[in-house]
Amino acid sequence: MKNKKILVWFRNDLRLHDNEMLVEAIAKSDSILPVYFFDPRYFEETKFGTSKTGAFRARFLIESVAALRGAFRKMGGDILVLQGKPEDHIKELVEQFDIAEVYHHREVGPEETLISDNVEDLLWTLRINLKHFIGHTLYNKEDLPFPIKDIPDVFAQFKKKTERDAIVKSCFVSPESITFVENEEWGTVPSLIELGFVLDHDSVESSSPEGGEEAGLEQLGQLLAERSDIYLKTNIKATIDKPGFSSYLSSWLALGCLSPRKVYWQVKEAEGKFGGNSNFNQILLGLLWRDYFRFMFKKHGIAFFQEGSLENDILYAFEAKGPELDNWKSGRTGNAVVDKFMYDLNETGFIPHAGRLLVATFLIHVLRIHWTFGAAYFEEKLIDYAPASNWGNWASVAGVSKDAKSKNGFDLNKQIKILEVVLPDDPSFV
Repeated sequence: MKNKKILVWFRNDLRLHDNEMLVEAIAKSDSILPVYFFDPRYFEETKFGTSKTGAFRARFLIESVAALRGAFRKMGGDILVLQGKPEDHIKELVEQFDIAEVYHHREVGPEETLISDNVEDLLWTLRINLKHFIGHTLYNKEDLPFPIKDIPDVFAQFKKKTERDAIVKSCFVSPESITFVENEEWGTVPSLIELGFVLDHDSVESSSPEGGEEAGLEQLGQLLAERSDIYLKTNIKATIDKPGFSSYLSSWLALGCLSPRKVYWQVKEAEGKFGGNSNFNQILLGLLWRDYFRFMFKKHGIAFFQEGSLENDILYAFEAKGPELDNWKSGRTGNAVVDKFMYDLNETGFIPHAGRLLVATFLIHVLRIHWTFGAAYFEEKLIDYAPASNWGNWASVAGVSKDAKSKNGFDLNKQIKILEVVLPDDPSFV
């Protein structure tokens, strides 16, 4: 086809490095049209009375899209930014720009998958192909030592077989030049107010990390610099020993500003320079857990939650809901450690993994509130929210996931005793 144009639909893949979709689109076309949709469905209220996206993550997303725009502008192009559903705009864009093919990264969550299906059906009527890429995992599915249908449901087995028999591929190199489709109006990146947020304090602007590929790469570089073990324990405020350690990379990973493979190979390079340490091991383990939950949703879909009466359980929970849920959300449970983590979540949009397990266990096994209410609240509040990891972790704590060995495996009282010893009084601690 003469002058072949490919529309590159960006979703949670807001980067240039290690982006197979972008590399192939450039190679297979004469010019590309990058597009990002601020889909209103991600800013609506859920049936749990929470927002699908809170102000912290919305700000991080705005910054990440703006950063990608800046990277494209340095290469003489831009990214088309639209507010609306992809299904409502794709047909017009294909016809307006004479698009030959549409590329995108396919997600595994049911809502995200449905959006892909809707767009694919629409494009099919135009005889346009929607090509799927999967660039969110450390391991490509075709490189796993088992097909998706045979992936072990127990994480320990998944980890053992994958680390032994699979390989982590090299990263795709960032493009040095791109030919963009000619266009006069590229749209504007919306503000928080334009997305419907009412800001009543400054913490959204000052207390959370900066979005975008460059900021993520800078964080990764600092994390793995010489004397990194000291850096991890001071500069990033990870003063709790292993139970509270966090690399703080998850926000950039969630939006695809960082590639899991980039993180993996940078850690391996740092290990070669400085030797291994427990913090490096925690980073790599976290990447494996991300893969595990994504592949579990790919394998099982909603059946990953082993609750045959899930909808009825949620309805019953609504009827039985008392003040305990609101007290948990606002950090007024009376348990100092739980309340401290919930305070941090509300004020910063982040708490370390051990804190998430602790407050989840308290909600489910102490307050006896259905786990989905907590998962929905985390969906709103977390900067680093990722559907598979968030809902998968909550299901594991509740004991309704496919990994039977994870059920009831988190000792609340033990963790509270550990954290009470090391938790500082500084309210800015995370």
